[in-house]
Parts: sequence; C-alpha cells; structure tokens
Amino acid sequence: MQRKEALKLMEENIKQKNLRKHCLAVEAVMAELADYFDKDEQKWRLAGLLHDIDYEQTADQPEKHSQLGADKLAEMGMEAKIVDAVRSHNGMHQLPRKTLMAKALYAADPLTGLIVASALIHPEKKLDALDTEFVLNRYGDSSFAKGADRDVIASCKELDLELKEFVALSLAAMQNISDDLGL
Repeated sequence: MQRKEALKLMEENIKQKNLRKHCLAVEAVMAELADYFDKDEQKWRLAGLLHDIDYEQTADQPEKHSQLGADKLAEMGMEAKIVDAVRSHNGMHQLPRKTLMAKALYAADPLTGLIVASALIHPEKKLDALDTEFVLNRYGDSSFAKGADRDVIASCKELDLELKEFVALSLAAMQNISDDLGL
C-alpha cells in the first residue's frame, strides 16, 4: 500500500480532525525512527498513519481498539509486521511487542500527545518554539497531560533509546510537519 492510499483509508475511517492530526504525528515520528534505525521508512510510516484506524469505531469498546483495525489491515493484505505493530500498540491487550516497529509504535503513540500538549501550553503555541528540555519538563510533571502514559513513553528503553534522545527525535519529526498539525 502506498501512502496516498493509506491516507485515504485513514481519512475514510477517522473523521475527527484532531485524531487525524494525531495519526499524522505518529506517522512522522515512525518515519524518523525508521531512518534512525535504518529500517523501511514506508512500512513504518504506514504503521503510524493507520495505527488508530478503528479508534472511532471502537470508542465505546476500548477493549476492541487496535484489534479491529489490525484485522481490517490483515484482510486488506497488509504486511504481518505492520498488522502486529497496530494490534499490539494498545497496552490494554498486553500483547508482546516482538519487533522494533511494534516497540516504536507503542512508545511513540503517547509521546506525540505529550508533545502536542506541551506546544499548546507554550506561550507561542507552536512546535517550533519547543525544545527537548521543555517537553522533558512536562514529562516530569505527572499532573500534566495525564493521558500521555509516562510508563509507555519510557518503554523507549526497549529500543535502546534514552528518553531524552527519543523525545528529541520525535519532536524534530513533528516540527517537520508542524503546518500539517496546525502547530
């Protein structure tokens, strides 16, 4: 599947503007991580772009989130690594994350939310105004952006990345698409 086709699929399944932006942010971070780890950027992008494809459909049944989306992608013939990464990104299922892609998607998902929340409280309300230290300070404040699970973000250690480096890579990726994110 090419990105254009994946973007159309995401937009057909996700109507909320902010959720679409979230998927774009995760896609950007996954692309940055693919480059960092010298992996297939297109495949990692697809995992990021499509990871929440069933989110609106499962809003009232969070226990089904990621399962329905992964099943849909599998039925469409998506590569198993991508399907498994999508399936295991919802920690509620406690599925093993066997691949680097799955581990990256799991950790990147909540970090994008923390970065967006950080931008929204910054006086300039722009991603370009943020630096790694600003985001790390927000990370350290457990009362800030409570939905951004710090334990999941800290799982970046499974990627052999220190938190500071993970935040820096992710922030740079999101800054590169700041216009698409409206930040």
